[in-house]
Amino acid sequence: MTHDDPVLLHTEGRIRHITLNRPHALNALNHAMVMRIDGALAEAELDDTVTAVLITGAGERGLCAGGDIRSIHEDAARRRHIDGLLA
Repeated sequence: MTHDDPVLLHTEGRIRHITLNRPHALNALNHAMVMRIDGALAEAELDDTVTAVLITGAGERGLCAGGDIRSIHEDAARRRHIDGLLA
């Protein structure tokens, strides 16, 4: 995991920290981020040493803008292209 990763994870004491790390996009969520967060939450649930999860956002402008519309559009276009190749 590097500081360039869109989701940063670390544990401090009994707290699992999840940091959304796309401040240039107001930490808008893309598919890869949602999958990473889901996995991190599942791991935390199974870890008896973790008693809390803290989700924060990098940057000064906000926690999360919601879904990354550009990413959703690009993923849909990619799926349509693949579907066209397989048709």
